[in-house]
Amino acid sequence: MPVSSVVFMVMAALMVLAGMFVVTLAEGFFYAWGLMLIAFGLFYGYGIVKRYFDAQDRMGL
Repeated sequence: MPVSSVVFMVMAALMVLAGMFVVTLAEGFFYAWGLMLIAFGLFYGYGIVKRYFDAQDRMGL
C-alpha cells in the first residue's frame, strides 16, 4: 500500500475519533455533526482500502 494511502487512512481514523469525541460532549446540531464526521471518516477509509484492493485485482495479484 502506498505511503500516501496510509497517511489518508490515519487521517480518516482521526476524523472518526474526533467525531466520537464531539458526540460524547455535544447536544443538538453538534451531535449530528459528530455523527456525520464519524460516517464520513468510516466511508472514506473504506473507499481507500477498496481502491487499493481493486487495483490489486486489476493487476492480477
